[in-house]
Amino acid sequence: MSIPVLLSSSSVFPEPTAAAFELAASLGYDGVEVMVWTDAVSQDAGALRGLSRHYGVPVLSVHAPCLLVTQRVWSSDPRERLRRAVVLADTLSAPTVVVHPPFTWQRDYARQFTDTVADLAHRHTGIRIAVENMYPVRMGRRQFVPYAPGWDPTETGYDSYTLDLSHCAASRSNAMIMADAMGAGLAHIHLGDGTGEGRDEHLVPGRGGQPCGALLRSLAGRGFTGSVALEVATRKAGSRAEREADLAESLEFARKHLSPAVTTPA
Repeated sequence: MSIPVLLSSSSVFPEPTAAAFELAASLGYDGVEVMVWTDAVSQDAGALRGLSRHYGVPVLSVHAPCLLVTQRVWSSDPRERLRRAVVLADTLSAPTVVVHPPFTWQRDYARQFTDTVADLAHRHTGIRIAVENMYPVRMGRRQFVPYAPGWDPTETGYDSYTLDLSHCAASRSNAMIMADAMGAGLAHIHLGDGTGEGRDEHLVPGRGGQPCGALLRSLAGRGFTGSVALEVATRKAGSRAEREADLAESLEFARKHLSPAVTTPA
């Protein structure tokens, strides 16, 4: 079976969630990853189901509200936000939920995070709660890690992971080695590029220095059964046409390197 290529709704920001379905349909993506954020549509199963039916594009992944700007979405309790994201995915028959490691100031959540993830996975069989690799934050010559117990989830160990290549660039880590460390737990890919300058860039794949093509070509050999979501930053696009062009180029890159016939370098 071919690996589905999804459009993350974060890739159309500052356009709303509905635009992700419209663009995914018009460009030929296999599905959508819904980033749950302050847009009310992203939080509403009925609205999302309606968009999915209207555009003929399924929701195949839900990203829990983990960003600083989403700390009050649904609840101030991060455990409740994660629970509701899993329920949303279950309601929409989306097989994957993406979640970040806890922030360092979320002490109670951090202590309970592993058990919380395991309990939700047990209650919602068929959904993989895939913990995402993050990155240290650099401010000038200083660096700090805002995640507990750290930015690399493989050091703790979870059943399922999301591998984000832009975050690999920001952490200056080797994406292929991280994929190896995730092993059979690799459930989901956030495809985006980065230059390795120590910041999260989410470039169109092929425009940075990450082994985006090599990783995609390796997935079949890894027995990968998950999905690939394009998570690229288009907020600086000068027009809808420019945004569409970036997202079309991203999809073409993914499909090209996921094809078993591909032999070109990264």
